[in-house]
Amino acid sequence: MALDPIPGGKEPVSVTVKAGETYYWCRCGRSKKQPGCDGSHAGTGLEPMKFSSATDMTIRMCACKQTKKAPFCDGSHLDLK
Repeated sequence: MALDPIPGGKEPVSVTVKAGETYYWCRCGRSKKQPGCDGSHAGTGLEPMKFSSATDMTIRMCACKQTKKAPFCDGSHLDLK
């Protein structure tokens, strides 16, 4: 059974991604390299989300782990208490 994700931060993180490169978004919230994965998910049952971009761009990645549009911020952090 998977543990629940914990917030890795309370605001989105701007990340510049390069076309064709692979990135791993932390789903568990335990990574010390937010919003990326550092392997801290081991034993949580939560695996990182693999993604890539077709173009070079800056994106706002979710750090609170409550987004419905992973790995992108959808404003869910505004509802955190």
